[in-house]
Formats: sequence, structure tokens, C-alpha cells
Amino acid sequence: MAQAAPTSGGMPRSGRTPDVFSARMHARARVAIPVVTGLIYGYWAAANRRSGGPITSWNLLFGFVTAFVFAVVLFAVLTYAPRLPRELHALVWTAFIGIAFGFLYSQTGEAIIRSIGISLAVAAVAFILMFYRFYTHEDAAGHRIR
Repeated sequence: MAQAAPTSGGMPRSGRTPDVFSARMHARARVAIPVVTGLIYGYWAAANRRSGGPITSWNLLFGFVTAFVFAVVLFAVLTYAPRLPRELHALVWTAFIGIAFGFLYSQTGEAIIRSIGISLAVAAVAFILMFYRFYTHEDAAGHRIR
């Protein structure tokens, strides 16, 4: 029975997947991802705040200010967090996720104690997931394992 011989195509010899996008596209995505995510977050926060009521100019302003702040903080986290040791890297993402979720939840009008409790629970789960990811994908110095 004949078997097909392996071809030279497919995965590169280093075991990594090939980089499909150019350096220019990566540079654009580095800015576009926080901006688009910020706009989604700002819309979500504004929608939570108005509770299905009419859209007002103050609601639009709130949404855009929230989107701007979220995008700037996300850009900073994406830029500076990978330079930290894996424990601090996970802690920065934990704080970001917990605060972002807590802020969204507080806009629904629920009690502040409930908002804090649920955001702490979400942050705890985020810390476990982020620490596991960074612990299994980085060495002790914070360099990605290839």
C-alpha cells in the first residue's frame, strides 16, 4: 500500500504558524483593536445607563468618553503588561477585567455592594485564567515559550 510522501509545504520548520499579515497590518491592528473594542464598550455602557430609554446627547457623550478611556487603558495594558513578570502581567489583566466589568455592571442601577461582589468574582476567575495562561506560555523571565 502506498503512502503519500510529506510535502515541503504546510507548517514552517520552527513549528510556529506562518505570519499571514504584514508588519504594516500588525501596526494598524495594534491601534484598531483598542479603538473598536472601546467603541463597543462605550456603546454597551451607554445602553446600560439609559436602560432602554431614549438616546440623549448626554448619553452619547457618556458613551464616547467611556469608549475613549477604555481604549486608552486597553492600549496601555496591551503595550506595557507584556513587559512585566507573569504574576504582575496576570494581575494587571485581572484589575483591568474586574474594573471594566464592575463599571459596566454598576451602570445597570444595581446596588454598589452587589456590583463590587460580582466584579471581584469575575476578577478572581480572570486571575486564575490569566495566571494559568501566562504560566504555561512564558518562562520565569516573561519571555514567550516557543
